[in-house]
Amino acid sequence: MRQLLVPYYEHPTARPTAWQTLLASPRLYGVILNPASGPGTAADPAFGDVADRLRATGTRVLGYVDTDYGRRPHAEVVRDLLRHRDWYGVTGAFLDQVSAGPEALAHYRRLAVAARAAGAGSLVLNHGTHPDPGYLRLADVLVTFEGTWETYRTAEQPPAWTRTCPADRFCHLVYAADTDLTALAAERGAALHCAVPGDGAHPWGTLPHGLGAVRPR
Repeated sequence: MRQLLVPYYEHPTARPTAWQTLLASPRLYGVILNPASGPGTAADPAFGDVADRLRATGTRVLGYVDTDYGRRPHAEVVRDLLRHRDWYGVTGAFLDQVSAGPEALAHYRRLAVAARAAGAGSLVLNHGTHPDPGYLRLADVLVTFEGTWETYRTAEQPPAWTRTCPADRFCHLVYAADTDLTALAAERGAALHCAVPGDGAHPWGTLPHGLGAVRPR
């Protein structure tokens, strides 16, 4: 099954072997393309190439855009969405640092409309925590956890409203992990996940656990 939503923030020319390993995985739901904390200021042919190769395998290519918890101007976010579309042909958008409270719903509703207008067939909102349930109406997937394995392992059970929703609407991103998350994420109501061994300021420069095919039990 395609369960891995992977934020891999390394340049393809700096980590060609790692990118090749990622491209060969049968478990990719999607890969978040992040050339320069967003699309950057000019198209990068190396990222264009991996985007083409990911699309050829049927993997979603999501353009990374920071929203700074609603503080980043709407026009700047839309500019990045359009650059991802025009330069890399992304098929979706990954909005990072998304607010969780109901007071920001109107702002993110406008951004969701803009993302769809820019061609985002898949829209992922990264709250890093469980947000107001109203956000579920805006996106295909909500990232409801981002943090360390130790924090994840001891985290409280998800709120009751999540149990009425399909598991493929939720994703958990975990770093400083020494194992794949498939079973535990499923227990916590998330069909999508990514667990990497990296830690510190740049954990998403390491490949996730569980890139190979899941073995039948």
